[in-house]
Amino acid sequence: MPADFSFTLHALDPTTQARRGTFQTPHGPVETPAFMPVGTQGTVKGITADQLRATGAEMILGNTYHLALRPGEETVRRLGGLHKFMLWDGPILTDSGGFQLFSLAQMTKISEEQAVFRSHIDGSLLHLSPERAIAIQEALGSDVAMVLDHVVALPAEAAVIDDAMERTIRWAARCQKAATRRDQAQFAIVQGGLDPQRRVECARRLAELDFPGYAIGGLSVGETPAEMYAVLDVTTPAMPPEKPRYLMGVGTPIDILQAIRRGVDLFDCVMPTRNGRNALAFTDQGQVRLRNKVHALDERPLEEGCPCPACKHSRGYLRHLVMAGEMLGPILLSIHNVTYYQRLVAGARQAIAAGRFAAYFAEKTAGWAAGAAAAAAQGAEANPAGRAETP
Repeated sequence: MPADFSFTLHALDPTTQARRGTFQTPHGPVETPAFMPVGTQGTVKGITADQLRATGAEMILGNTYHLALRPGEETVRRLGGLHKFMLWDGPILTDSGGFQLFSLAQMTKISEEQAVFRSHIDGSLLHLSPERAIAIQEALGSDVAMVLDHVVALPAEAAVIDDAMERTIRWAARCQKAATRRDQAQFAIVQGGLDPQRRVECARRLAELDFPGYAIGGLSVGETPAEMYAVLDVTTPAMPPEKPRYLMGVGTPIDILQAIRRGVDLFDCVMPTRNGRNALAFTDQGQVRLRNKVHALDERPLEEGCPCPACKHSRGYLRHLVMAGEMLGPILLSIHNVTYYQRLVAGARQAIAAGRFAAYFAEKTAGWAAGAAAAAAQGAEANPAGRAETP
């Protein structure tokens, strides 16, 4: 690994593949398993850096494509780099822009040399080669830079998946050669669709390049949860055990625990904040949809024992904020959801260290299932005719 980076495994769960470790970076340690809130454009939406730290978050994610378009990586560099720019003194990982090859496919042309994007902001062209992706991330000054990969939607034809996988490997080698900063670690990204042999081959070939860390990409793009878990079953054992493993863009609380039990260390997803902005809160008893009338007179907090500022208020008050269009509502719910995710992975770390992750997994999944069943029963009782509930 480059200077100031290391990964130390402290414990392995006796009955699963779950791992407890520490990923050391120039901006401090990250205790794993860890969840990284997504700050695509230099901010985790609606949450200040101080509030974010209070949730328990240690590492966050930014995005090369979006920051290169606005305000531009040179602006960020001249203002002191991404850490100073957003007043976040902890570790930062930047996604290379590879996911935008998938999400903006209609505005993207891909060749062996580079991807050419049509900006979603003003239609201008952005040329993103492996070398350019690394140059942007070096200007941003993130702790971890992701290599540029080729993501395709699933399901896809075998030839399409093979082409994207081979290009991903070639681009990873080009990213590695383009690196100039010793204080930035590059993570390679395993592709290969849903095919076990392709995933294992890609992981092993990337391992030969000896990157400081490895990610699993190209999931949560149209496949079922069962298909994703099957990919993880074969992929993580093929990844170097002494390096951190990162599952990109996943996901729900159950997906995170399912991936932890298969040996994944790092996660990111927009789900906590996106759902918070849309009046949905995560709890150990399942999802709470605050637009539902059942919460109008509810004096309870979202979750007993949660230290977040949202849980100092009643569900009735939070629902009022949502229904009144007050911006404090989405802010508080976003903070609660990020706090919930941090509590979830912190509990996983404790369970792994104690050798009881399987029991922790069972406890959490049972609570979510019971909450979902209760919510369904409550909804059926309140609306026996099956009509859509009004605010």
